[in-house]
Amino acid sequence: MTDADTRAAATVSERLDRLPFTRRHLRVLTGSGIGWALDAMDVGLISFVLAALAAQWSLQPQETAWIASIGFVGMALGATLGGLLADRFGRRQVFAVTLLVYGVATGASALAGGLAALLVLRFLVGLGLGAELPVASTYVSELAPARMRGRLIVVLEAFWAVGWTAAAIIGYLVIPASENGWRWAFALGAIPAFYALIVRWGLPESARWLQRRGRHADAEAVVRSFEQAALSREGSAPSPGSGTPGASSPTEAETTPPASAEAPAAATSAGARLGALWSREFRVRTACLWVVWFCVNFSYYGAFIWIPSILVAQGYDLVRSFGFTLIITLAQLPGYAAAAWLIEVWGRRTTLSVFLVGSAASAIVFGTAGSAGAIIAAGMALSFFNLGAWGALYAVTPETYPTSLRATGSGWAAGVGRIASIIAPLTVPPLLAAGGAPALFVVFAAFFAVAAGAAWGLADRRGVALDDR
Repeated sequence: MTDADTRAAATVSERLDRLPFTRRHLRVLTGSGIGWALDAMDVGLISFVLAALAAQWSLQPQETAWIASIGFVGMALGATLGGLLADRFGRRQVFAVTLLVYGVATGASALAGGLAALLVLRFLVGLGLGAELPVASTYVSELAPARMRGRLIVVLEAFWAVGWTAAAIIGYLVIPASENGWRWAFALGAIPAFYALIVRWGLPESARWLQRRGRHADAEAVVRSFEQAALSREGSAPSPGSGTPGASSPTEAETTPPASAEAPAAATSAGARLGALWSREFRVRTACLWVVWFCVNFSYYGAFIWIPSILVAQGYDLVRSFGFTLIITLAQLPGYAAAAWLIEVWGRRTTLSVFLVGSAASAIVFGTAGSAGAIIAAGMALSFFNLGAWGALYAVTPETYPTSLRATGSGWAAGVGRIASIIAPLTVPPLLAAGGAPALFVVFAAFFAVAAGAAWGLADRRGVALDDR
């Protein structure tokens, strides 16, 4: 960027960071969050569909494992490509396209007549899902004021619990109701295809991305729309170029320039962006971020995709195991709420690490639980800590990189994590055969513990302005 562009970008950044929370922010948060919830609903549905299809199609454990894992193959590819595309074509555009792709593919899954067709469709679903999550978190982080950015990202991630709870309700009420219950569940998963139109036309593009691409007038229009929302809220006029009415005076943290402000200009091509992730400036952050993403994905998807099937294997009938899973899922929301508060009090690294340690302890207890009460209590603790950790991870990830490679960095971290989510469902059957649930959940606990250690290598940018290079 030229010096003039740099000054303009700083103005956009400062004005966004000084804004109060307005209805415009709420619209961005809920608009992105609904897409996030629909994403979670689709991922959650497959755990219930697997248990039903295993009986209906007489599937072997490895076949059901591939139904789960093939979606994550698509998610790994989608995450890496989605980030690159979002840095090139814009956050909102790619977000809308991903919703369309996985919504249509999920609806088509309802018509699958055999294992091969279902595997192809689940891959396409994963392609859209994988691209959507890192793009959505990048998008919201770039429009959120610095002082509340982490909290808003955790709230965004909390929509995952809403979607997973919806999946559990559908699994409990719809799937067992008839032989074609799983088809009706997939049909409901087609809703994102229609919601994509709302996203495309109803939400603004990221002003930071527009400014970075040289579209100064468009960036100015977006910022002014947020300032007008604040004006409407407060009822007084803002000073020209000074932020908005009612915005609290920025703290020292808010106005502190990014630590990398003196570093060379960020990359502008796809190849250069990928190389920049491993430059001297970012290599430690990138390595630690990839380790955390890999370990958290392995333990989360290994556990939660298989919990209904594990309960069935332990002797609980389909309806009861789905009921247990629904109760366990409800603990996700308080986990997100706790993380949303603590992330701006303790900071990113401490919150993430503490919730990962809690996840490890809960996994060990769940693996050894024998009674129905113990299973539910340990499962709720696992949900609470694990999903709180997810919220903190999604908050810290887009803050790790500058605007020009933020979506690329977030997408590749998520893509590496999806490799673990491919492997995890495939390793569950042999681990269960070798050592049962206790050994399986000790493995999950070990991965959580490694992630807790790696979290301390991440940058903690609580309250600090985003790097707009």
